[in-house]
Amino acid sequence: MLISFRKVTFSYQPLNKRVLHNLSFGIDQGSVTAILGPNGVGKTTLLYITLGWLKPQEGEIFLDNRPLHNYSQRERGRWMSLVPQKEHIPFEYSLTEYVMLGRAPYLKPLEMPGKEDYRIAVDSLEAVGLKKIRDKSITALSGGERQLLLMARALAQQPQILLLDEPTSHLDLKNKKRIISILKDQVLRGVTVLLTTHEPEVASSLADKLVLMREGQVLTEGPADEVFTGDLLSETYGLKVRIVEIEGKRVALWI
Repeated sequence: MLISFRKVTFSYQPLNKRVLHNLSFGIDQGSVTAILGPNGVGKTTLLYITLGWLKPQEGEIFLDNRPLHNYSQRERGRWMSLVPQKEHIPFEYSLTEYVMLGRAPYLKPLEMPGKEDYRIAVDSLEAVGLKKIRDKSITALSGGERQLLLMARALAQQPQILLLDEPTSHLDLKNKKRIISILKDQVLRGVTVLLTTHEPEVASSLADKLVLMREGQVLTEGPADEVFTGDLLSETYGLKVRIVEIEGKRVALWI
């Protein structure tokens, strides 16, 4: 297992609001794992714990058979990058300047990015289809373009593990298709992907493994073709779900 969660429990303090309870599952190298569940079940919190931004009160996370807390922030930044749902950007960066921030784990304090960092940033913008407008201000971007920009910054970090928080929510069909295509390309390059989503179709189209969450706990986890069933999705969402096949793809229908 590349990442292993062992009885992880987390509560937000000081209210002691429990968000995750006794989570245990693993992620294989080179795989795509989708955390699927309704809003508010702790999916984003789980990503923050994986990155080491939050520390669980109980349990342990192992990265490459080593406790996550033994890694420095710089080491974690070279292992993993995050594509958030959205991000407040306080400055009027150009697209290239913003994506260059992804090179931070490879730079010493106060060190300026070099030619190779610039090349990687431009290549990352090209991968998401934004190279032609790389000198444009971030403030001029549409919502869909901003999401692609967040992806480009994460790619510029050259992670072994790519984490994504609801990567296709609020996107039109064209940009949703582009994001899925980029992720498939990253997997072919050997990158491990961990994503959260509340959209069953996104999970089924990408994931090797599904982890279904309900009320801060893992309801079930396993190979996507075994877990993507009407009964399990109904239990996860508290709604009646039926799985149908359309043009060779399995689709969840709410009844």
